Amino acid sequence: MATTTTSADDEILDESPGETPAGHGLSPVTNTGVSNEKLAMWCFLGSECLLFGALISTYFLYRGRSVTGPTSHQIYDIPYTSISSFVLLMSSLTMVLALAAIQRGDHRRLRLWLSATALLGTIFVGGQVYEFTEFIHEGLTVKTNLFGSSFFVLTGFHGVHVTIGIMMLLTLVIMSARGRLPQSKAGLVEIIGLYWHFVDVVWIVIFTVVYLIPAPVVHVTPPLQIR
Repeated sequence: MATTTTSADDEILDESPGETPAGHGLSPVTNTGVSNEKLAMWCFLGSECLLFGALISTYFLYRGRSVTGPTSHQIYDIPYTSISSFVLLMSSLTMVLALAAIQRGDHRRLRLWLSATALLGTIFVGGQVYEFTEFIHEGLTVKTNLFGSSFFVLTGFHGVHVTIGIMMLLTLVIMSARGRLPQSKAGLVEIIGLYWHFVDVVWIVIFTVVYLIPAPVVHVTPPLQIR
């Protein structure tokens, strides 16, 4: 009877909430039920919501108020941007597959899906750079009018965030190739995945607000040509 009681006590001690969750490689669970690293990422993403909320609000405030062209009605290519958006959203699927792979201990597929996610993100950023170049050729820059300023700042900031995410994904690929990303560190991939899903969700909001919701049509005068 004494031996049975001791074993039961040992089992209770093994399941103490202060220990590191098996298979995650993160710090001990806090009172919130998540690791310190994941909690820090959620706090960071919360601050990013405030940042993008301010940028989107600024765009709403200034849209349709430009007195000179070009305007969104004159330069947007909705089909092209829709394809670019679809590519970015598909990267969320490959990110989920990457997390599932490391949780199974399948490091080859982990590198495959992480690389695919980074590739899709790179295609999106490349498409955004091409779109910016076309807009500049059509006369829209960050200094042209209120629309240009708010548009380039909002979408440009998002593009920077996607680029940072790509660098984090490639870092995970290198760590895995060098054997420094074991299955016990699956939590690290999950945290990077949270960031990546965040930039995808933010783009859905930006795409809807900037491209799909029509801005008020105003009569504008063409910019003066200096000879």
